[in-house]
Amino acid sequence: MGDTREADHARRMQAPTDDELITDWGLLVEAFKAVSPLLLEGVHPDGEDMSGPWFEVLLRLQRSPGHRLPMSVLAREVSLSSGGFTKLADRLAAKGYLTRESCPEDRRVVYAALTPAGSELAGEVKTRHAELLRKHVLDVLGPDGMRTLGSLARRLRDSARG
Repeated sequence: MGDTREADHARRMQAPTDDELITDWGLLVEAFKAVSPLLLEGVHPDGEDMSGPWFEVLLRLQRSPGHRLPMSVLAREVSLSSGGFTKLADRLAAKGYLTRESCPEDRRVVYAALTPAGSELAGEVKTRHAELLRKHVLDVLGPDGMRTLGSLARRLRDSARG
């Protein structure tokens, strides 16, 4: 029994082979693609699913000082082109969830800002999203696994940003 445990530990301490590395990364990508849609099912208060970019924009604006961010920053954070983000912002504005505000110090900068309706919606979808995270992620990984996942994801993100 001790020999098996020591062998497992020794194997974990070795660098993975190319195949193991590719397989593990592929599993992470597959898991993300499989779980992500589950985390947005019925998130909208009307019981509808919500697209990932809509959710990301609402959540990021809700968490930002003054509930606003420069549109270029927001587009980059949700991984959309400026044109793609402009279309998304147009749809959110048409629904009454955000407005555009000019920056008084720099006319080139335009902010996306949550409206009161957008702030209310963001709070509602955040609550539902947290319920789904508990069901599909926390219940599977447990608290320690969730913390480890968050720590590893933060390290990867920060490394990629330089």
